[in-house]
Amino acid sequence: MKKDLSLLPARFIKRYKRFFADIRTEQGELLTVHCPNTGSMKNCQVEDALCWYSLSDNPRRKLVGTLEIVTTSFGNLAGVNTARPNHIVRQAIEDELIPELRGYQAIRTEVRYGEEKSRIDLLLEGQSGQCYVEVKNVTLDCGGGHAQFPDAVTSRGTKHLRELMAMVAQGHRAVLLFCVQLSGIESMSIAAHIDPLYAETLSAAIESGVEVMVWQADLSEKGISLQRPLPLKR
Repeated sequence: MKKDLSLLPARFIKRYKRFFADIRTEQGELLTVHCPNTGSMKNCQVEDALCWYSLSDNPRRKLVGTLEIVTTSFGNLAGVNTARPNHIVRQAIEDELIPELRGYQAIRTEVRYGEEKSRIDLLLEGQSGQCYVEVKNVTLDCGGGHAQFPDAVTSRGTKHLRELMAMVAQGHRAVLLFCVQLSGIESMSIAAHIDPLYAETLSAAIESGVEVMVWQADLSEKGISLQRPLPLKR
């Protein structure tokens, strides 16, 4: 199911101070919007490229708009709002789109767990037990139909891998799901050259029993939804 976002087109100008982006609307207005992305947004900051933003009806917000989709340096669309993947994946699970995650009767979000004071994105519960699902947003377009994660060193991501391994050790199921918010992608791999510790920890997590899934999202001005599984190249 694709959620209607009512996105508006604009032209990307620049991102700065991490959480701010300047865009130019179709009416020619210069607008500063919220950029909800803590990564480097490598290959996702193309000046004058098409982008899409959403508007908020919250009068208390300082910035009325949120940057949602940009055009990469390879001409693909990238969903840069890191708050979207959790909702996208949850909807896909509820719609039973992901075969490996069917059969759970309840889904809870942002549940505290682990010894490192983490919050799991999605906690699935059913007769078979609990399944801890950590969702990561992938936007690093490397060209040639290939994407990578992460786009910057992620100590938080490495911590999440340790927490997932601990859940497996306790007898629970643990899943790392990469949500590839990129069009034109056929495969994904880990950017070990950017964060070798994350790559090393992920290999250890897989060996310990943590399941890894890669799913591509369909992006348009009308909405975003999971589309299909992709291979993880190692």
